[in-house]
Amino acid sequence: MPKMKTRKSAAKRYRVTGTGKVRFKKQGLRHILTKKSSKRKANLRATGILANMEAKRAKSMLPYA
Repeated sequence: MPKMKTRKSAAKRYRVTGTGKVRFKKQGLRHILTKKSSKRKANLRATGILANMEAKRAKSMLPYA
């Protein structure tokens, strides 16, 4: 049986935690940062957790997750 291929676009966006949750980097921290508050930028730096249905779809693109 050959190895299963990973969807590389998903591999670059998501990481799976030890408990099986899917983490992602939040959007909105690339440019136009002057108008955003420090609190907002700090919250954007933290990783987000995908909702269960979205996580299920993301894991299907990451075969060994």
